[in-house]
Amino acid sequence: MQHDQLSKFFDENRQIACAFSGGVDSSYLIYSAKSAGCEVRAYFIKSQFQPEFEMNDAIEFAANHNVPLTVVTFDALEDSVVAHNPHDRCYYCKCHILKKIRELAGADGIEIICDGTNADDDESDRPGMRAMHEYGILSPLRECGYTKADIRRLSKEAGLSTHDKPSYACLATRIPTGTLITAERLKIIEHVEETLFKMGFSDLRVRFMPPDGAKIQLPDSQMGMALEKRAEILKAFSPIFKITVLDLLSR
Repeated sequence: MQHDQLSKFFDENRQIACAFSGGVDSSYLIYSAKSAGCEVRAYFIKSQFQPEFEMNDAIEFAANHNVPLTVVTFDALEDSVVAHNPHDRCYYCKCHILKKIRELAGADGIEIICDGTNADDDESDRPGMRAMHEYGILSPLRECGYTKADIRRLSKEAGLSTHDKPSYACLATRIPTGTLITAERLKIIEHVEETLFKMGFSDLRVRFMPPDGAKIQLPDSQMGMALEKRAEILKAFSPIFKITVLDLLSR
């Protein structure tokens, strides 16, 4: 039933633009559209909120699947509302991103813009989804009832490298609501998360704890490794943070 609905969507929309993050959902959306014979163009908007590896993953996926990709950078912190980090920061940030994608897609002659939102995404908990409604962004995976589990399973069956890629929220989510977001803080978070990745950790978060602390969040299966590598972690974190804590509640 889901497949029939998605096929119908692509039958009715033969040319689409995709707001591309390089993640599991938008990658599967692009793959499905290409498999249905649609003309697809992807757009990745790079701000300080995305780590370099996300952009690199998007570029690699697009190249491997012969999808034209436009990458544009913008300064998310230029908007003082976004920088001051209110509870609905995501709405304001998403408006900037979607406005840019709509402009770029329009210049490329594409009217239909889609994103990879899935059926598990809770609209009440995602201010950015309000921006998508306002800018007329379609979410065919969500509309056709595809859950994250569905998308991972189908991506694995299709041989997509993204099928087991951990979900990765933007770096701004690491900074508590109401705490000023600065480029320096984002770079620090990106750096220490990358350091943990290189140690062998995955699917992690490092949360900024004002004024100068960090909280590491890991899956339950990696708690033991964190204790084993305690000295290595402290060596990396201590020059940057006065306090480093491990959240005992697993991700």
